[in-house]
Amino acid sequence: MALALRLARRGLGRVWPNPAVGCVIVDKNGHVAGRGCTQDGGRPHAETQALGKAGVRARGATAYVSLEPCSHQGKTGPCAQTLVEAGVARVVSAVEDPNPRVAGQGHAMLIAAGIDVRVGVRATEAEVLNEGFFSRIRRGRPSVTLKLATTLDAKIALPSGESRWITGERARAHGHLQRAQHDAVMVGIGTALADDPELTCRLPGMGAKNLVRIVVDSRARLSLTSKLAATARNQPVWLLMSQAGDKNAAASLAAKGIKVLTVPPADKGIDLAAALKSLGDEGLTRVLVEGGESLASALVESELVDRLLWYRAPTVMGEGRPAVGALPVGGLGEMPRYRREWLTSLGEDTLESYRRAP
Repeated sequence: MALALRLARRGLGRVWPNPAVGCVIVDKNGHVAGRGCTQDGGRPHAETQALGKAGVRARGATAYVSLEPCSHQGKTGPCAQTLVEAGVARVVSAVEDPNPRVAGQGHAMLIAAGIDVRVGVRATEAEVLNEGFFSRIRRGRPSVTLKLATTLDAKIALPSGESRWITGERARAHGHLQRAQHDAVMVGIGTALADDPELTCRLPGMGAKNLVRIVVDSRARLSLTSKLAATARNQPVWLLMSQAGDKNAAASLAAKGIKVLTVPPADKGIDLAAALKSLGDEGLTRVLVEGGESLASALVESELVDRLLWYRAPTVMGEGRPAVGALPVGGLGEMPRYRREWLTSLGEDTLESYRRAP
């Protein structure tokens, strides 16, 4: 199952709206006969890949799958039925699929065919790996990771706006890996106007062409000559605009190939909860937020940040722009709270991972 989970991780950021799944076929003699993971775009599924490599050795074998095999007919046939037809004797599944179209029915199909089924092996790891997919199914929105790259005193830029580069090369490379492992990267319009970013993954061999670049832009102020607008036909760019925004400007941006999603307005631009629901409706499961103190504070205040990645350089800036803007905190007990998962070093920099405390 550990191998199946490692295979599944390869699909993160590449298989939405499907979950990232890994499958390992172990033959009757205890040897790995086939392995596979969900392919780009969500199909073929992991089980199909692994069974194809196992061939006749799948008969009487054990299949280790990081998520319950699907039981419904979509663009491909049910994986549970494919396992039955291959003649596997046993299926070990990490966790049940929360999708109502599956939700135990895949396991039931296997059991009805006389296959021995065990569920719950390394279940916590499997849930964390596919937390974005589970979030979209259970909450209707993708999981949100807020990335911060700061000094020791949590500054992201000088008062002038200069910010390149606060962290070192290894930390920046790790940040690009995070882009590759998410379905979308999001910034606010302030960051888009100030930095004119491309928001691409620039790691060798990991172009992540299906990475969606999202701008929270309530009034549709993104420049028609920006790098995002200029490349929208080659790699997707989505704009989250208020229903009260400039429709003529939005039409001009749409003509450049940008998908404009309109959501209800709010005091600080747009209703971010509704915006994330809209992204979930479009199939996104994992969103990496990189943009600016205003967007960061709005998401934190709305309790929409599921995970926080903090890249911290060994420097002190003093006066500068904070990573998170002002929050309506009236006392220490009202502060948003996160629990640290782990810490690691990236050259001279430090990376810490936090999750929102329950």
